[in-house]
Amino acid sequence: TRIYLELVRKKIWIEIMVNEALFYLNNSKAILYPTDTVWGLGCDATDEKAVAKIYQLKKRTESKSLIVLVSSIDMLTKYVANVPEKALEILNTVTQPTTIIYNNPKNLAKNSIATDNTIAIRIPQDDFCLQLIEKFGKPIVSTSANISGEPTPKSFSEISEAILNNVDYVVNSLQEKTIHKPSTILKIENEKIIVIRE
Repeated sequence: TRIYLELVRKKIWIEIMVNEALFYLNNSKAILYPTDTVWGLGCDATDEKAVAKIYQLKKRTESKSLIVLVSSIDMLTKYVANVPEKALEILNTVTQPTTIIYNNPKNLAKNSIATDNTIAIRIPQDDFCLQLIEKFGKPIVSTSANISGEPTPKSFSEISEAILNNVDYVVNSLQEKTIHKPSTILKIENEKIIVIRE
């Protein structure tokens, strides 16, 4: 019974956090939130104004691409012109957080796309992230919560004051969550898998 009550409490709590974060996503704002990998800075990946805010927070040039999160393969197909078969195979079997770089993205903010017209997208394995994206109905940006060039924070306590003070909303959950490493990044070229980051 105690385990059941804990699960119910967690579910209600996630719903409250999701609803609060949605308000900011819907208003072109930047949020700080726990992902399936690192603590991330996020926003509406289809909104250029919101994406510009993320670059500003990170003090990073817009020529560097960002990772985007979607909630399903179905959502992925709305933002990538052609999802390779090899990518679908990986997505249906992968157990670790895995980001894949796709060619010819569509319907995303121009400043979220790399200069070579590619986009890095991941389907997170995390209840909070999945619920947030599903309720929002659009992809969200996920980039590590650090100033560009500084180390990626492994826990909430390592996030700099500059980020905490300038982000529009902090998801006050899982602050004890410690991250072991960011996601694996893969690129598929002519049905060959290239590992960009392990």
